[in-house]
Amino acid sequence: MKKLVIHGGKPLHGEVNISGSKNAAVGIIAATILANGICKLENVPDVSDIKILLEALTYLGASYERSGDLVVIDTTGVDKYIADKDYIGKMRGSSYLMGALLGRFHNAQVYLPGGCNLGPRPIDQHLKGFTSLGASTSVEMGKVEITAKDGLVGNNVYLDIVSVGATINIMLAACTAEGNTIIENCAMEPHVVDVANFLNTCGANIRGAGTNTIRIKGVKHLHGCIYSIIPDQIEAGTFMVAAAATHGEVTVKNVIPKHQEALTAKLEEMNIGIKEGPDWITVYDKGTIRSTNVQTAPYPGFPTDMQPQIVTLLACAEGQSKVTESIWNSRFSYTSELNRMGANITIQDKIATVVGCRSLAGISMKAPDLRAGAAFVIAALAAEGVSTIYGTHYIDRGYDNFEGKLSALGADIYREEAVFEDI
Repeated sequence: MKKLVIHGGKPLHGEVNISGSKNAAVGIIAATILANGICKLENVPDVSDIKILLEALTYLGASYERSGDLVVIDTTGVDKYIADKDYIGKMRGSSYLMGALLGRFHNAQVYLPGGCNLGPRPIDQHLKGFTSLGASTSVEMGKVEITAKDGLVGNNVYLDIVSVGATINIMLAACTAEGNTIIENCAMEPHVVDVANFLNTCGANIRGAGTNTIRIKGVKHLHGCIYSIIPDQIEAGTFMVAAAATHGEVTVKNVIPKHQEALTAKLEEMNIGIKEGPDWITVYDKGTIRSTNVQTAPYPGFPTDMQPQIVTLLACAEGQSKVTESIWNSRFSYTSELNRMGANITIQDKIATVVGCRSLAGISMKAPDLRAGAAFVIAALAAEGVSTIYGTHYIDRGYDNFEGKLSALGADIYREEAVFEDI
């Protein structure tokens, strides 16, 4: 068990290279099952969610080699459609094995996935899509069984709610189904587009990704390819907020500025300086941080995965802000720890009221999930004194060399063993 120790109060300065998108990578790695060949994936982040998923593919019969951010996966030998419970229970992105295995074998048995506890995350829209394509589904004892005895057949699918997971899973199953599939009210997030682009590079025929309607013409076979994963929108946003919270100046490189527009708009409202180039964004201090209101929404709205980070920044702003969480039911539990640091945050239903304070004070705390863990790191960087953060395994799920990158920007942060009594 590890812990992060952070001596706060040091402005961040310099440049940081953003890794590949974790959310895109988990979908694309699952999709390699459909390729039934060798895929060379570039810009793959070195995070624990990716390691777990690669081991899950190995259990299914695949092989892989990793060198830096290049991962070469050979799924020719995949001969199982039953995903091992030990892997699936550790991460949410493992749900994509349902669509990939169903598309390849017309059978899939996958245990309900784990991941961060953000409230109920039903898979009913996933199952609705599979059923529309001709599969039968059942959920018993925490295991999902999906079978299409007569093969998959294209159909129209209307999602009752915008769901990234369901959109990707239905794409995976439909790209080798017979005939045409139309998915309406689908998610438009950048990683949905990236998975679709990867599948097209493998020979699929998918159009409309990035809009609310995706059209898929089924093909008989996919093949291997070489593909580079997009930069991580949330990692970039986290470093942008960290720069603002510490009153520093940081240039995040290897980014797609368009993906950050919802965040940059809010930072500018808060009197944070922003400069943009073709693949970089510089965040710089302009003095007093001002309050603002934020509401999370599906892309291109403000991302829910940036909500804990922006709340932390607002806790240091002048005035009162309101943050409305419209995606998950239980994503404000972390705020009690920020209040222990001196923040003034009250929660009512899905709305957080944040009254800015002059300064935060370092404390010991335990990360409850991935993005809250990142928010605690930001708070500790901005705080006076020393903070200790436990639950680093959550942070490692989505951030590649987080403390190393922060150290290069001037942060006083290091990782050390946590003794049992500390936890």
